[in-house]
Amino acid sequence: METSIAPLLTVSDAEAAADFYKLAFRATEVARHDAGEHRIVVEMEIAGAPFVIVDENPAAFNLSPQSLNGTSVRISLLVDDPDAVFERALKSGGKKLFPMADQPYGLRQGRVEDPFGHHWMVSKPLSG
Repeated sequence: METSIAPLLTVSDAEAAADFYKLAFRATEVARHDAGEHRIVVEMEIAGAPFVIVDENPAAFNLSPQSLNGTSVRISLLVDDPDAVFERALKSGGKKLFPMADQPYGLRQGRVEDPFGHHWMVSKPLSG
């Protein structure tokens, strides 16, 4: 088995989050599971990169950024056209945290907060 890593994002409404990620990042839904008590787990991917979203469950210590009033994790999304993806995320309901710009550390990058409190750094390496 090859080592891999995939973020698991806790959100206040996994169904709405799945819809946002489909619109904003053109994510596809791989599978949906009933977690009981009106909670779901949705396996998704963006161009083959997997991630999972799950409804908040305080009893299991799974809290969303909204409940925590912030997040300590940023998700780096490397894409061919970061400007287009960034704008699509904003039009889909994301909030601009940092504008899209060429950064001194070699990336064209902007940061958007999704409607569920997660921060996405949409980027592409600068050529040269």
